[in-house]
Amino acid sequence: MKAGHWTTPASSCNRHASVPDCLRPNCGSWKHKSPNGRKTCMRCARNLAVKVKGGKHLACRHGHLNPVSDPMSDPALAGLALLDTALLAVDRQGAIRYANPAAENLLALGSRELVRHTLPSLFSRAEALMRGLDSALGQDVSFAEHDLSLDTVNQQHLHVYCAITPIDVAGCAALLELRPIDQQVRIANEERLLIQQQANRELIRNLAHEIKNPLGGIRGAAQLLALELDDRPELAEYLEVIKHEALRLQHLVDRLLAPNQRHVQSNVNIHEILERVRSVLLAEYPEGLVIRRDYDISLPLLTADREQLIQVVLNIARNAVQAMHGLGEITLKTRVARQVTLARRRHALALELQIIDTGPGIPPDIRDHVFYPLVTGRAEGTGLGLTLAQTFVHQHQGSIDFDSRPGRTCFTVRLPLEPLAEKTP
Repeated sequence: MKAGHWTTPASSCNRHASVPDCLRPNCGSWKHKSPNGRKTCMRCARNLAVKVKGGKHLACRHGHLNPVSDPMSDPALAGLALLDTALLAVDRQGAIRYANPAAENLLALGSRELVRHTLPSLFSRAEALMRGLDSALGQDVSFAEHDLSLDTVNQQHLHVYCAITPIDVAGCAALLELRPIDQQVRIANEERLLIQQQANRELIRNLAHEIKNPLGGIRGAAQLLALELDDRPELAEYLEVIKHEALRLQHLVDRLLAPNQRHVQSNVNIHEILERVRSVLLAEYPEGLVIRRDYDISLPLLTADREQLIQVVLNIARNAVQAMHGLGEITLKTRVARQVTLARRRHALALELQIIDTGPGIPPDIRDHVFYPLVTGRAEGTGLGLTLAQTFVHQHQGSIDFDSRPGRTCFTVRLPLEPLAEKTP
């Protein structure tokens, strides 16, 4: 057997057998591009973990591979780290021996923590998984569950497609593949929302024209009022608020009327933005509102339009506060997301911002249209806050989605950590 080639059992597809460094230029199944610029085929990578029959060993570029005691450092499993599908390698008792980076991201746990778990200890409802594992190992065939609900030890609810494949590598008996159904739906929804956004933009520009005229009157009246209040210094502070907010609204209207305008990009600390929004909301609702912070302080600076991101967070958080009538709890949470698809591009690292509230939840009848203009669950609402938030996020080549139920609504904003490419919104 030639070193430097992955070889598969005779039953495997000849097209993907003996592939140097798991590279195949004419293969149509590419799923990921590695940091060194080389592509990895999903089918070839899965063949790394195919059960070895007839006493044969897998070979890698380092030579012949023999089972080792530490699956985390096994070269046969190292290729799985390149895939964007969550993979767990387990033994016959369901103890986790290996987890790839995509599994760490999906389960929000590091690999060192995951290998301390068994499937029943990691998932509170693991009966279906254990039955599938027993079936796959007992019959020596792959087992698949197309619609599986799992609750993790860190209180995540997952809706996944699960495949269990028998293997015999480094003490591992089976390979679990977990693909979030929610994520596939989210990507499809983003495609639909991008189309809808074109129509939204036209409506917003028309509304901006209507706002611009009375806004000029407000600013003019504030300037005249300032001349009349020279002898009333105690009112000057309130007048400054009117002038400052009118000016900010004027800038916002100008942006809406010129959507092709280039971003005012700078290096932005996302936590400074969150602290700004937090101080504004606590000033507006000094009693009854609690805003908790759950920050990943290791996050790098973000190249973004500072004012637009402030508007995104403020619109979402203010909607939440108003839904709770100023009485409740909001959590501002930041994390690093890995291997994320944003605006049809795969990003190794992205910022994930979650704004979580304890309010009544979004009414079911408007959930499918919550980002549309003029859609609101409040009689006094304008229905523009989330539309603007979505527009600004998409202009940053990011994504925005939500999950809502009574007692917990979570808006998730994902933004690429790489500098923004030049792109017409």
